[in-house]
Amino acid sequence: MKLLHIDSSALGQHSVSRALSARIVDQLKDQHASLEVSHRDLAAQPLPHWQPVADASDPAALAGSEALEEFLAADIVVIGAPMYNFGIPSQLKTWIDRIAVAGKTFRYTADGPEGLAGGKRVIVASSRGGIYSPGSAGAAMDFQEPYLRAVFGFLGIPELEFVRAEGLNLNEEHKRKALASAHESIGKLFAQAA
Repeated sequence: MKLLHIDSSALGQHSVSRALSARIVDQLKDQHASLEVSHRDLAAQPLPHWQPVADASDPAALAGSEALEEFLAADIVVIGAPMYNFGIPSQLKTWIDRIAVAGKTFRYTADGPEGLAGGKRVIVASSRGGIYSPGSAGAAMDFQEPYLRAVFGFLGIPELEFVRAEGLNLNEEHKRKALASAHESIGKLFAQAA
């Protein structure tokens, strides 16, 4: 079984989404002894933005092809996705642009688009400075989770699992509670699978 671990936060060791995604990967390793893990750090080694290229040997085309092949080969994808300015980091968007490829991960049919990347488990470690969950005053400004649900649904993966830590910048007490809640969510995620 293959796992692709994606990190996109620019905060390095101070990143909550990185810490949560690492914990999720550790839990998956505990469950699957033979798990093969590939890690792609999109902040440390960003992919070039998508643009049309005439030559398949162009370094940008090769980088995109490699990202797509990693994604297609994975059985499980764990994504560290912080919220930046109500959406996802641009480096994560660039990775998505590289894996959303007509004829590879989706296709258009007479009945509409069809996702071709189904059968994968996708777990997202989401971190947010404010509170944007459904029912909150900030919910209308959440372009992070709805976007991820929409794009992966389009690729044939409609059931994403989210571990969310939000309100991290409100105060230290709220941050402590948010992290405890996220860790509890990780525990529940794997208690259900056991």
